[in-house]
Amino acid sequence: MIIGLTGRIAAGKETLTDFLRKKGFIYLETSKMLTEELGRRGLEINRWNMQNLGDELRENYGPGALMKMLLEKTEPEKNYIFDSLRNPGEAEFLRKNVKDFILIAVDAPQKIRFERILKRNKPSDPKTWKEFLKIDNRDFFDETNPMGQQVGKCMELADFKIVNDADLKKSKKEIKEAWEKIKKGIDK
Repeated sequence: MIIGLTGRIAAGKETLTDFLRKKGFIYLETSKMLTEELGRRGLEINRWNMQNLGDELRENYGPGALMKMLLEKTEPEKNYIFDSLRNPGEAEFLRKNVKDFILIAVDAPQKIRFERILKRNKPSDPKTWKEFLKIDNRDFFDETNPMGQQVGKCMELADFKIVNDADLKKSKKEIKEAWEKIKKGIDK
């Protein structure tokens, strides 16, 4: 099984990935592939360049390019988390090519997400509210590029949506409820 994650920047996907890892899922992330490629190209590792590179790979190799790269790292009979889908073509690719694929969206209010970004202080994250809004808006829906960032459309395709609005207990409850439904689907 592959569980794909989508969601806005700093929505709190880590809470979900921690839960799934404890269930034996192997974690693979697009951002790691993108940062490695940016490093090989000698480009600065930041969110904007990661978005540009993801767009470029989808443009050159098709909307499922990043998911295909992740699939090449998988082994049969193992369960994986693919973090994170940013274009609906990626979800469509996985639905066509993976027998047991589930897409989960994670979201949180914008102010909370910006506070999380400041707190986690990743080198690739925006540092100001203005930078954050620019990156967040492009990530959610880049109307100028159909192969670009379309997280909003990915979220519409999700089988489950978790709202991670700083109430950790509530978020964990939503995760457990989604997991129970996923397990019932597997057992059929």
